[in-house]
Amino acid sequence: MERRDFVKATGILGGLYTLSDAYALPRAITPAYTTPGEAFWLDGPMRWAQLAFVERDPGHYDPDFWLNYFKRIHADGALLSAGGVVAFYPTRIPLHHRSSYMGDADTLGYLVAGCRKQGMKIMLRTDPHATRQDVYDAHPDWIAVTADGQKRRHWANPDLWVTCALGPYNFEFMPRVNREIMERYQPEGIFSNRWAGHDVCYCEHCQTNFTAYSGLALPQKADRLDPTYRKWAEWRVKRLRELWALWDSGIRQVKATSRFIPNGFPDKVMTGREADLFFADQQARRGLVPPWINGKGAKELRSTLGLKPLIGIFSVGIEEEYRWKDSVQSDAEIRIWVAEGTANGMRPCFVKFGGDIYDKRWMDAVATVYEGYHKNERYLRNTASLARVGVVYSEQTDQKYGGKPWQQKSGDHLDGMYHVLVESRIPFDMVNDQLLTPEYLNRFKLLILPNVAALSDAQCQQIQAFVDGGGSVVATFETSLYDEEGKPRPDFGLAGLFGVSYNKNVEGPLRNSYLHLRHDAQNSQTKQIMDGLEQTPRIINAIYKVDVKPATTFPSPVTLIPTYPDLPMEDVYPRVAETDTRELYLRQVGKGRVAYLPGDLDRSFWQLLSVDHGQLLQNIVNWALDEAPVVTVSGPGLMDVTVWRQSASMTVHLVNLTNPMMMKGPFRELIPVAASVRVNVPAGTTVTGVKLLMSGQKPAFEKEGNSVIVSVPSVLDHEIVALDLV
Repeated sequence: MERRDFVKATGILGGLYTLSDAYALPRAITPAYTTPGEAFWLDGPMRWAQLAFVERDPGHYDPDFWLNYFKRIHADGALLSAGGVVAFYPTRIPLHHRSSYMGDADTLGYLVAGCRKQGMKIMLRTDPHATRQDVYDAHPDWIAVTADGQKRRHWANPDLWVTCALGPYNFEFMPRVNREIMERYQPEGIFSNRWAGHDVCYCEHCQTNFTAYSGLALPQKADRLDPTYRKWAEWRVKRLRELWALWDSGIRQVKATSRFIPNGFPDKVMTGREADLFFADQQARRGLVPPWINGKGAKELRSTLGLKPLIGIFSVGIEEEYRWKDSVQSDAEIRIWVAEGTANGMRPCFVKFGGDIYDKRWMDAVATVYEGYHKNERYLRNTASLARVGVVYSEQTDQKYGGKPWQQKSGDHLDGMYHVLVESRIPFDMVNDQLLTPEYLNRFKLLILPNVAALSDAQCQQIQAFVDGGGSVVATFETSLYDEEGKPRPDFGLAGLFGVSYNKNVEGPLRNSYLHLRHDAQNSQTKQIMDGLEQTPRIINAIYKVDVKPATTFPSPVTLIPTYPDLPMEDVYPRVAETDTRELYLRQVGKGRVAYLPGDLDRSFWQLLSVDHGQLLQNIVNWALDEAPVVTVSGPGLMDVTVWRQSASMTVHLVNLTNPMMMKGPFRELIPVAASVRVNVPAGTTVTGVKLLMSGQKPAFEKEGNSVIVSVPSVLDHEIVALDLV
């Protein structure tokens, strides 16, 4: 169910959504599918298996080996390669390349029949992004063209040509492939990989169609701040939406309950509106990123999909820049990646490239996870998230903001705030900046805006209305200083909410500057800001800060110590001991609270990982939330915490990220930690039992007022605390 329908169904409109509202949800909530049979297949499968064939698999791999494995792990959905760059069935379409190893067999058909016999639902995969010489010879206009006018060879396999995603290959040839697959196998849907193209294509069709749409020539390079490139990006989304509609309608003509599922779409709001289920291709981490990045992707999609089925594709192979697809991840890395997705509302789908398996070490890890999820399936059919904190992410800002020195690495603002909330064990969800209406926001008490710089007047009014209704806001840096097109405003769009005005300057980088923590300036409102910092006189300042002028009276718990030299050593001393320039603006606005940070403290935290920055940001969030948390988790280590409601239960997911490899995988091992979990339940609710689902234990617990306190002796990778409710 989409979130707007979910909220309407529960009757929670016209006033701030409270914790009691969350617990009062209907016992069963199912999407309002329009065709008989849709609900069962769309919302049915909980554990998916993807087998991505390679051309030589026919005759070389053992399909029964895979069918037996699917049965072992209780997989109830299969995603299997069908056609596109290679057909794994006896296609009759000219130029649709049949696997050279298949002969007269039907490789796909055998596996489809075997999966159906096991009761699995079938999604078939196509890949239209590359093709062979015979297609080039017959239709050279179907091939993508580079900026210098050259037909584009495939970057990984120069024997292949890259197709134009926005031209006749996808709009004329692939609909015939889709129809043949649908008529032959009657799958539940078709999932298309790499369907959306790669960079700007300069073929004759793209030139003609883009000029007709915009009156402009194609942009010569990818520059998101260039007006022509922005127009191309707008046209591309429109063209891909047309392609989505074309493929989906053709598929439904053959089987009304089936769907086309694109592998990614450049607009998450449109994805949430148009998709009845979605596969998130977030296969594994690469480079210097934490495993919670999988949960972050899930949260972003959840913000627009609501409670529609979201399937998370994860790789058992390596996903670094140079890919080694026939090698495997460590067991610990696989388990923590899947745990992050599941805890944030995704259903797992492993993907294995090639049916002729070389390295089987991953198979037990996946089996262990899937078997645990199968055993506890009813506790994974979530009906609502109980998070009270929403973090706004802005595709608008990502696309239309930047260019100045202090605007580089703008994504670090969101990552920094995300990591603070994970470290603080605060359950939270993501909020898309295009969905700031009351029906989307009423379940939250606090909105966090980590440098959401580009906001329209209407969006600013929506945020103001949220606070007027009793909500709270934490905002940083240049939030609302630009309109929806990225054009600078003379003042913050949220100046009235912040209580400060833009003083026409951004300062930085601030070298050797500090924040003075004024313990003598504490009052009942600001004492919480100093939690954990009681013995700390000063901490590192942010790297950049917006110069602002207060328009009202504020407390002064955090003030500026200006930059002073850091060399030579003889000159390293403050020229000004302290100032009255505030670096944190706190306000009570009706029943809500507003905290504005003029510095880029969230981005600075991500780049420096300063303990003091993390503590201060956590304190600000807790001050603004101003209510008892749904769940409190105490104990050592780093733990990602999410809280969900089901029809007759609620669950607290604990993902143990305590590991020296947390910021750069793969995990070598899993390091268990213990935890104490306090869960607030509403008055009148009876907790009939508590379970630890993944370890299979019935833990000790006690009731204290409206709280249940559960002792969790060990969390290895993923533990789920389940409370049965009546």
